[in-house]
Amino acid sequence: MRPAILDPLFSPVSGLPGVGPKIAELLVKLLGCETPEDCRVIDLLFHAPFSLIDRRNQPGIAQAPQGAIVTITARVDRHQVPPRGKSNVPYRVFLHDDTGELTLVFFRGQAAWLEKQLPIDAEVTVSGMIDWFNGRASMVHPDYIVKAEEAESLPLVEPIYPLTAGLSPKTLRKIIDAALPRFPEMPEWIDLTLTQKQGLPSIRDSFHMLHEPRDPADIDPQAPARRRLAYDEFLAGQLSLSLVRQRLRKVAGRPAHATGAVSSKIMKALPFSLTSSQNDAIAEILKDMAGHERMLRLLQGDVGSGKTLVALMAMAAVIESGGQAVLMAPTEILARQHHATISKFAAFAGLGIEVLTGRTKGREREEILERIASGAAQIIIGTHALFQESVTYANLMLAVVDEQHRFGVHQRLRLTAKGISPHMLVMTATPIPRTLVLAAFGDMDVSKLTEKPAGRKPIQTITVPMERTGEIVGRLRSAIADGKKAYWICPLVEESEELDLMSAEERHATLVSSLGPDIGLIHGRMGGAEKDAAMMAFKNGETRLLVATTVVEVGVDVPDATIMVIEHAERFGLAQLHQLRGRVGRGDEASTCILLYKGPLGETGHARLSIMRETEDGFRIAEEDLKLRGEGELLGTRQSGTPGFRIASLEAHADLLEIARKDAAYLIERDPELTSERGQAIRTLLYLFRRDEAIRFLRAG
Repeated sequence: MRPAILDPLFSPVSGLPGVGPKIAELLVKLLGCETPEDCRVIDLLFHAPFSLIDRRNQPGIAQAPQGAIVTITARVDRHQVPPRGKSNVPYRVFLHDDTGELTLVFFRGQAAWLEKQLPIDAEVTVSGMIDWFNGRASMVHPDYIVKAEEAESLPLVEPIYPLTAGLSPKTLRKIIDAALPRFPEMPEWIDLTLTQKQGLPSIRDSFHMLHEPRDPADIDPQAPARRRLAYDEFLAGQLSLSLVRQRLRKVAGRPAHATGAVSSKIMKALPFSLTSSQNDAIAEILKDMAGHERMLRLLQGDVGSGKTLVALMAMAAVIESGGQAVLMAPTEILARQHHATISKFAAFAGLGIEVLTGRTKGREREEILERIASGAAQIIIGTHALFQESVTYANLMLAVVDEQHRFGVHQRLRLTAKGISPHMLVMTATPIPRTLVLAAFGDMDVSKLTEKPAGRKPIQTITVPMERTGEIVGRLRSAIADGKKAYWICPLVEESEELDLMSAEERHATLVSSLGPDIGLIHGRMGGAEKDAAMMAFKNGETRLLVATTVVEVGVDVPDATIMVIEHAERFGLAQLHQLRGRVGRGDEASTCILLYKGPLGETGHARLSIMRETEDGFRIAEEDLKLRGEGELLGTRQSGTPGFRIASLEAHADLLEIARKDAAYLIERDPELTSERGQAIRTLLYLFRRDEAIRFLRAG
């Protein structure tokens, strides 16, 4: 049950004065809610200003700088009404003070209203942006016009909020002003010594300071109010991860003891030796699985660092203990590809492998389910179809999840809910900076694969302006004639009016006309069977050039593809460019990645392409990406169980994340059920930051 103290904050925004059905719909858009009923007062209070307007600058007309927002007190001299029928000519009002003259400009100005607001000879105070032209000062549509004696009522410092079309700053400000008094006094959940040491205000004061900034320092991420809210946000996140972990740990793991009976056969069949970081990761995993606690480990490895093989060694250990292992992939293409890779090696050890996806139907599906239930299937590879109600395992001991950021904490718990408590190994090819690992996966131990397998050649990366696309097509013609394979990546599926980007379908048509018909096409709108067919044709060499959207980003393995062209590279994020580049350079031939960009490049676009040219180190690229984009986007969409922080920022507040992690661990150790006085206050914090699921684990535990 949510504490009653929070009720005023969780009432719908539609109950606030000034919020009718139309404004409620706009707030849904602005705050990212599902429906007007889901939009709560607290969502509005988390909507932080990003800048402020300072109207305290009152220099007098002559001293007002070009482009500055100023406040001027002056006397009204005359009105200049536009000639009849000339609606494009503005209405002008002339004012003067001791220093000079100012023209107020109103397009489509209503004469009656303006005469009432600005009567001749009255002294008025106006505020807005100054524009100088030919030595004359003007102000177009002032933000405020008041009588001089009412100038006190002007908001001199005004926060600026992110807005949505149709919602004016004044309307939003009024609604926020109505919401602020609803914030109740709350019990303090932060340790007193920490609030004193860090100079953190109370949570209630923090929200007031957030929305009532007094000067630019109050908008800074390091302002005390923002640090307080960032800390609370981190603490709520770390606590919910700790509670999930505590819950997962309550169900004891079954030790898996590796005998080497299966793994030695696989190792003998390998045409190469493992890298030292692969060996280290395998040792860490085997050690974890041999204990009575369940393993929860994140395996981070750059594209092509050999994660699948590490996972296979973990699976071998489980099979040696008489158990089963599943490997869950986010897409059908990936699941089938893992199946192809793993079957090759597992064949030498005579293992029973099955693949199960949403497309497995009828008799075939029933037979696979029987083999899983009987234990004949030792390794089962598939999509989330693996966790549906109808799937029963004989003895599931290990779950390997590929591409973690597409699976949230909830999927991990769904496994546990089935009464199954396998060890968990989560693999990601997106190298994640340490702070982000903490924020998103605070509940996991981490193994890193830092080297590329032996024999992999570096990939040469070059940047080429779009104007030279013709040359690139020419180079591709001769490369394909030499028997080489290439990808051509486009950012869109079909032509779009708004964006001047070449779509995959359009690019495919132009390449077919210049290079001939044997060119494949693959994009997200195609059905699974079509995609698989296009991929197989490329893999088997029936097509030598594959035009694609980013569906090939994850895990597509065609070792003899050596050229990657990425069109409009400036529109892709760094991590995505790095993932795409990793589709080539997987064999023993030298590979090239060509980044086609449309100039002129902005600062961020320029920085991204430079980093891509300089390095292939995924961990360095991830750190740079965090600097350029912030964490919100780095793990894909906010909905996927990742930390879409509202106030906290991993760059600005990394020091607080570290403290919150330790604090959460200390709390859970001392008060695992959160029943102490501080524990009760912490429950309020979890509800405030919508981490209710964590509290449900307490009750279910």
